Amino acid sequence: MTLSTDIFSSLLPGKIIDIHVGYSRTAVLAETERGLSCGLAATLANPAFMHRCNPSVANAGRLLEMSTAELVNLAESESYTEVSIGLAAINALVPIDPAACTELNAEVYLREHALHKNVALVGHFPFVERLKPDLNNLWVLELDPRDGDIPSEQAPEYIPKADVVAITATTLINHTFEGLLALCKPGTRVMLVGPSTPLSPVLFDKGVDLLCGTIVVDPRAAMLGISQGASSHQLHKAGATMQVTLQKKLPIPVT
Repeated sequence: MTLSTDIFSSLLPGKIIDIHVGYSRTAVLAETERGLSCGLAATLANPAFMHRCNPSVANAGRLLEMSTAELVNLAESESYTEVSIGLAAINALVPIDPAACTELNAEVYLREHALHKNVALVGHFPFVERLKPDLNNLWVLELDPRDGDIPSEQAPEYIPKADVVAITATTLINHTFEGLLALCKPGTRVMLVGPSTPLSPVLFDKGVDLLCGTIVVDPRAAMLGISQGASSHQLHKAGATMQVTLQKKLPIPVT
C-alpha cells in the first residue's frame, strides 16, 4: 500500500513548522486552518542507514526547507527513520473528527469484543499478559520474540486462523503492513494499533476495521516531551495525548 498516495488527498493543507526525532517517538508540528496540530510516529531505524556515509535522514538539519508534500512522501522512503518523519507528518495533517472517535484503547476493545476468540497480535503490546486468560488463543508475533512469543516469520501460519488481528502501526514504517493484511481471512476483525496509526477513514477501504491511535491534545507539550525522550506512556500520563478508537461504520441492513 502506498500510504502517502492514498491519504495525501484527504490531508488538511498546512505548513510543517517543527520536527523532533526523539528516542522512541517522532513528532511533527503543523500549522493548519484548525490551529496547531501534532502528529506522532514510532522512531525506527534500519541497519542499512546507520553508517556515517549513508545517514538515516538525508536532509537532517534542512527538513523544514522541504515542502509539506515532500515531507509526507518520506513515508515511502527506504530509511525507516525518514518513514517515521513522513508518517508523523501525515498524522499531523489528518482531518480527525473527534465526534467520530471513542476514548477507548485497544486493550479495552479486545477485552469487550474478543473474549474466547482466537486473537493474533502483531507486536508485543503491554497488555498481552493481562489479556491471555480471557482469550481462547492469543498468538503474539514478534520480530524480536520474548518468552512465549512467536517469530514474525510464522505469521502465515497463525494470522489466517485468527478471528481478530491487531497489527502494530509500526508495520507501516517497516513496510510489512500490506503483506500482513493479506493474510487475514475474510470476516476477520482487523485493528491497526498504536500512536503511529493514522486516524483516517481511508484505511477502512484497505481492509482495516478499527483504528486505535492517539490524538495529541497539547501539541506544544508533546513536542517538548518528545524532544526530551518521552515515551507514549509518559505523554499520556502528562495529559498531552488521548487514546482513541475510530471504527468503520457497518452497513445498515436492508429490511
